[in-house]
Amino acid sequence: MPRMLELSDEVRSEIGDDEADRLLGGDRAPDSYECTSCRTPGDTHVEPTSTVLFVGNETAVLAFAHARCIPSQVVPVSEEQLAGAVRSISQAQTSAPDLTVAAPSPAAPAGSAPQPTAPGQAAILGITCGLVLHGKVGHASLVVEPTGPVGRPGSTSGEDEFLDLLQDAGFQPVTDLDETPEQLPGWSVLVAMGKLHAILQPAAAGGSTGWWQAHQPLQVTEAWRMAASQLSEVTMYAVPAGMVGRQPREDLLRQALERAVALGQVVAASLPLAGT
Repeated sequence: MPRMLELSDEVRSEIGDDEADRLLGGDRAPDSYECTSCRTPGDTHVEPTSTVLFVGNETAVLAFAHARCIPSQVVPVSEEQLAGAVRSISQAQTSAPDLTVAAPSPAAPAGSAPQPTAPGQAAILGITCGLVLHGKVGHASLVVEPTGPVGRPGSTSGEDEFLDLLQDAGFQPVTDLDETPEQLPGWSVLVAMGKLHAILQPAAAGGSTGWWQAHQPLQVTEAWRMAASQLSEVTMYAVPAGMVGRQPREDLLRQALERAVALGQVVAASLPLAGT
């Protein structure tokens, strides 16, 4: 019986045509697996299955997922995370990487990473997860705030151009938190196995690439994940350094966002959800 595998051009490019053909032909694909997104059993013979390639600096691990949960794609991770994945495969005889981390509080900073759109900048991006009401509907949201000014590549003026850079990419100024921003084509938020992995942006050669990536995949609350899944999108807000800060509760996060909106210091977009 043929296997119902989905393999993206991005994954094919990473593993090569020969290995891709062997996978699609059934030589290297399992009959059953644990979905790397929802962690429930899957069967390559009876349901569409995505191939998900976790890639480190030197090694890679191929995992499988229900196609309804996450599309076939390449996910950059650290070598430490891949080592955990290999241990998980050896112990459980499954292709699902083990990427567990401690869970932050509901509105705590979810992680930080260097700003990849401005190489050489010292600023670090902080991410806060929380539900933000748009009218009466709670939207899974990310608030992105750098630790210092972010300039354009090559700039030495020290001027903060973080919001300008994002507006150049299509993010729009926010004038009312109750309004849902428009979706931004090519961007997405990657959530897999109930954890936040990355914010992805369009790649110059096609497909997507990491704009922000968690040092470790980060646990999100069940309410946040459910809101993201129900709407199939996440609202990303961005503010300059020092504008919102670390807010321990969602009501305080909203108040800080409202103050920033009043000052004209917030841009946002709705980003499609990749994963569950």
